[in-house]
Amino acid sequence: MARKSRKENVSAPVPEANENCRAAIYIRLSVEDKHTRSVSIETQQLIIAQYLERNPEISVYHTYIDNGATGTNFQRPGFQQMLSDIEAGFVNCVIVKDLSRLGRNTIDTGYYIETWFPQRDVRFIAVNENYDTADPDDTAYGILIPLRNMINEAYALDIARKIKASQRQMMKDGKYIGGRTPYGYLKAKDDCHQLVVDPATAPVVRQMFQWAYEGAGLNTIVLRLNEAGIMTPSHYKFSIGEICNEKQLGSGKWQTFTVKKILRSEIYTGDLVQGHTTIIDHKQVPAGPENLTVVRDTHEAIVSRELFDTVQKKLDETAKENKSRKATPYTANILKGKVFCACCGRGLHRQRCQRKKTADRYVFHCLTNSRIAHGACPGVFIYEEALMETLTGIILDNLDAVLGKYALCLEAPATQREAREELGQKIVCKKQEQARLRDRARSLYESLTLGEIDKDDYFSLRERYDSRLAQITEDLQQLEKGLAAIDAQIKEAQKLRRDAESIRKDRALTAELIDRLIERITVTPEKQITVQMKFRSEYDSYGEVLEKCRAM
Repeated sequence: MARKSRKENVSAPVPEANENCRAAIYIRLSVEDKHTRSVSIETQQLIIAQYLERNPEISVYHTYIDNGATGTNFQRPGFQQMLSDIEAGFVNCVIVKDLSRLGRNTIDTGYYIETWFPQRDVRFIAVNENYDTADPDDTAYGILIPLRNMINEAYALDIARKIKASQRQMMKDGKYIGGRTPYGYLKAKDDCHQLVVDPATAPVVRQMFQWAYEGAGLNTIVLRLNEAGIMTPSHYKFSIGEICNEKQLGSGKWQTFTVKKILRSEIYTGDLVQGHTTIIDHKQVPAGPENLTVVRDTHEAIVSRELFDTVQKKLDETAKENKSRKATPYTANILKGKVFCACCGRGLHRQRCQRKKTADRYVFHCLTNSRIAHGACPGVFIYEEALMETLTGIILDNLDAVLGKYALCLEAPATQREAREELGQKIVCKKQEQARLRDRARSLYESLTLGEIDKDDYFSLRERYDSRLAQITEDLQQLEKGLAAIDAQIKEAQKLRRDAESIRKDRALTAELIDRLIERITVTPEKQITVQMKFRSEYDSYGEVLEKCRAM
């Protein structure tokens, strides 16, 4: 029987996870990498997990993942969250599979590795390159970092060029390259670049073109779709899983813009027209008609070309007729985006009532009955001058009430001085306590080495000091906020007093005043007006800060 080696019976001591090394695992997968197994999310996680098995002294705080994010810029949700956690002190180590996962932009990647991380005492580890800023032997290797970043950036640019060239060729070949299909179509199960008719929504598209052919305007088509309860394109795509993010959903009601876009799209005739937009400086911008790629008869048509052309002529005639009308400019709408219906919550539409002998009048009214469904809202109608007159009185009443509170709380010089002195004394006391605790914390280690205390007492006292120091730091931040709140309240009171004097002088409101003072205006069918003021919430927030300071 063979004798076992004694080495097999000897197990190396496993170091305990070091709570002082709180690591963030960062994983990035770009669109062009999605079909490359060597950089898949699972592969990156496996490589880093194997590294952590060999280095169990590192504790993991969190794993940050950016799926489908380019490496040429750093505006990625996962990466930005990681930076926030580093700033908050939760993380002091970053681990990536390799440098290209951090980024492929030479200047910015170098900045984070060579400047941003070191300034915050953050250890950086790139597993595949065996690079660790905590390893003194890696000093020379740091010279190669800029070179590697340049290679990664060149690779990203080369990949981007190849992808664009490939997309241009696919467009010329009549292949659909969009991420989402147009309303009325789906992608073929065996070919993601081939459009097939969606039996659920194609009839809706046909009906829209038929209505337009019969002379129905955009508003009429919108009203009919909403009254029929037909799901909007975004909500329908969400229901079938083509849209996963609820933030991309609209109100759930059809709009004239959506209908017009569908009626103007040649794709419903069986032709592919692609290349409407291009990416410049990471932004999507119109590419211009000269850059369009048109390929005929690439998929099944939903409407005939004859019907499509007739509808285009009707839309063009309507547009021409609207342009030919003598347009009298509207007066400025200083309440834009501020006035809402108290019943359905929709923004009120401002409309001009033209008159021959007297000046035009403006009204605010709810469009729900004409755009969504008849009887869906009781309806709101109010003349602009009546709304402005009532609004002026409400603003002045609210200003007087808040200015009275400011005067009672802080505006008197004696009150200001007393409040500042109180907070100042508290800050001095907190800083003195902070200094005492830091001195005690520094002397703890010396007491441990001299044998005056044992390890258990050392760690117990150290934890107690650290906890108290953290609380004092929070208290100091709160007290500093209190001092800032006093200054902010005084400035706000002075500004509001000037606003009140200006309004009383000529009873006139300006767009700048409205925007600064008003959050939201709601109007009922009975013309009752409710106003949500911005300055009341600001006063309350200042008061809350000062109350917390006084309670310390």
